[in-house]
Amino acid sequence: MTPAHPGRPDGPSSPAPGPAARDAFADALGRRLRGPGSPGSLDVLRTTAGTLLDAVPADVWCAVMLDPATLLDTGGLHEHGFPQQVMPRLFAIEHADQEGVDNVRALTRRRGTASLLSASMRGRMADSVYYRDVLRPVGLSDELRVLLRDGPRTWGLLVLCRGPGAPPFTAAETALAAAVSAPATAALRRSLLLTGIDRDDVPDAAGLLVVDDALRVRLATATAERWLALIQEAHPPAGRSLPYALNALVQTARTAAPGSQVRSRAIGATGHWVTLTAWREAGAGTLPGPLGGEGGEGSEGDEVLTVVSLAPTHPRELTALVLDAYGLTPRERQVAQQVLLGRSTAEMSAKLHIAEYTVQDHLRKVFDKAGVRSRRDFSGELFRRCYLPRLDDPPLTKDGRMRDDGAGGAQDDG
Repeated sequence: MTPAHPGRPDGPSSPAPGPAARDAFADALGRRLRGPGSPGSLDVLRTTAGTLLDAVPADVWCAVMLDPATLLDTGGLHEHGFPQQVMPRLFAIEHADQEGVDNVRALTRRRGTASLLSASMRGRMADSVYYRDVLRPVGLSDELRVLLRDGPRTWGLLVLCRGPGAPPFTAAETALAAAVSAPATAALRRSLLLTGIDRDDVPDAAGLLVVDDALRVRLATATAERWLALIQEAHPPAGRSLPYALNALVQTARTAAPGSQVRSRAIGATGHWVTLTAWREAGAGTLPGPLGGEGGEGSEGDEVLTVVSLAPTHPRELTALVLDAYGLTPRERQVAQQVLLGRSTAEMSAKLHIAEYTVQDHLRKVFDKAGVRSRRDFSGELFRRCYLPRLDDPPLTKDGRMRDDGAGGAQDDG
């Protein structure tokens, strides 16, 4: 396998860079991410990956957005990612079986943001099911993962792999990879709040999709097709008929308890959110789908298929997402929720069992992160983003930003 970037000459025992070097690397990325304009989510991932790959070359890499509530894929960059033949097994290990020492859910329980599989396995790579079933079959020898997270919320994941012909990842490279997490996470959260212009091609209703266990489409409504087209994923030129975000959801639904539903939320290319809900049905969906599925013969009566609903995210869910995207601490989030309930400082103090001056201190931090100056402004901001669109006011998007007026560009109340 030919490396996408030339390997580094330093060996696996190279010392990690000092705090000053890591901070300088992170600051340089932060400046690039805070450049002019409001970069979208894919732009943030592309800039972060490009900066990291210049310092930490890789043969195969991808950058994935995650739903912080479920840790399911919701879009990302896959042009230089894994070959298609290993993706079904990768999704099964990652989301259905949740196996492996460096599974994303295991990583979120650790303190650090970067993890090298060979280090986690202490050199016993053959004992890793992920290595045996995903990396080794496509000629890869190791994998470096970087969580994009702040506190308990994880918003994305960077994955870098090397083959046996490339130098091993070093301690210095792992440390630099960890350094990108903070600036990249901050920029990714900002992109969820500030980007996107909603136009008339955004569906308002739910769409329905039915797929079999080979991920062949059996039935797809036109509205489902429109929703899927808005999911932010970049693939190789050959492309795919279904986003990886949907594959991860379907794989998880296949192993869920009978009668249960699996849900994830993704931000669309226009800046609004879509909720994907999957469940299993026996004999559902007997029609061929227009999304490129090969299984057009109709399903047998006893075949169990996966049904997926794609619909606008409900304001209750969107409010929670926006609060998370502001980067609030757990206590700041509690205070913010009290503001939205219209509670006074004294009432917040009694409810949360903290002093009134502590409430005021938390309020200042909440307002600073949200970019507002008062309780009224904060409540109005959430109202505009989450509830006002339901009042069917055409000049606004479904998450509260201004539509493109068609005569001089977009108005953005960001």
